[in-house]
Amino acid sequence: MIRPLGVQFMQGNEACVYGALDAGARFYGGYPITPSSEIAELSAELLPQFDGVFLQMEDEIGSIATIIGASAAGKKSYTATSGPGFSLMQENLGMAIYAEVPIVLINIQRNGPSTALATRPAQGDVMQARWGTHGDHPIIVLCPDSVQECYDLTIRAFNLAEKYRIPVILLGDEVIGHMRESLTIPELDKLEIINRKMPSEPVEGFKPYKTEQDDIPAIPPYGTEYIVHISSSCHDESGYSHNAPQTADNLVRRLHRKIENNKADIVQVEWFGPIDAEVSIIALGVVSRSAKQAVIDAQKKGLSVNLLRLITQWPFADDEVREVLKKAKAVIVPELNLGQAVQEVERLNSFNTPVYSLSRIDGEIITPTQIAEKIEEALYKCQRDFTKSI
Repeated sequence: MIRPLGVQFMQGNEACVYGALDAGARFYGGYPITPSSEIAELSAELLPQFDGVFLQMEDEIGSIATIIGASAAGKKSYTATSGPGFSLMQENLGMAIYAEVPIVLINIQRNGPSTALATRPAQGDVMQARWGTHGDHPIIVLCPDSVQECYDLTIRAFNLAEKYRIPVILLGDEVIGHMRESLTIPELDKLEIINRKMPSEPVEGFKPYKTEQDDIPAIPPYGTEYIVHISSSCHDESGYSHNAPQTADNLVRRLHRKIENNKADIVQVEWFGPIDAEVSIIALGVVSRSAKQAVIDAQKKGLSVNLLRLITQWPFADDEVREVLKKAKAVIVPELNLGQAVQEVERLNSFNTPVYSLSRIDGEIITPTQIAEKIEEALYKCQRDFTKSI
């Protein structure tokens, strides 16, 4: 196969596949589901051409199990799904987090709950991506807003998964997955590709979950000279079950530390418009496209509006959101759900800044006009409150 290079015109779902291949992924285990099925279809076509393996499973439970196993054997592995399938993957997602097996899970969100509007967009999995599996656990979630970012962030997802030995979720939506637009695919030698660190100590006495100051273990793949035991039960540095309370406490706290202590490397945002603005919009995914147009339209009217786009949804961009809440007179959070991201914004609002939620759950996207109306409403209330105070 001739690898696409330079300016291309393709679908977001297709761009995810090329990003995965360029990141070095060579195994896909999945089950087709709208609106992510094109990822499975193209992976089935292309992976064998890259000496890779595509495996269709009987359901999403088996799908995520296969990619955990393939990754434990040393292959960069991924799957794709949507809301109902994402729900089925949650138990094994928890295992991968706990056992520190790097995988990439692409979730192209659709309207829900249940089957609902299977071909329509939504952002209803924001909180499921964070808390879908049980227990206290960290997670990394990235949100593309373009076909270019479907490619770029898929590579970044693999890099973060490998670097921090954690599952990474690419949280797209039906519009981003199915839209077609131009993107640029660079030469392979222009890409930064990160591979998981490997052990360097002697085989005798080796402990796969022993970590240094970075809290990230160097776990070799199955089949090497090292003996590796991976368990979803509480385990000590050997990888074998160890149920002492202090072992459980140490393990979970270390899992959190390796992410929290590296938020400066993990968290990625985009500022659009003036840094200091009277009204700030906080958005992610497809809604941020409408938000950008709303910012442009507002500036043409002489209004002071900007956008903070959350490229990294989890861990949450606490510092950047606090900066918005501190400077703005009002904050608007538009999202295709009944207010999942806005909860996190309000959690950080010690500044008593007015926060306005803008929700849509009918399978249609939030338009620039709807956001513009919310901007006018926020500015009117700010002016009215100011008048009352004097």
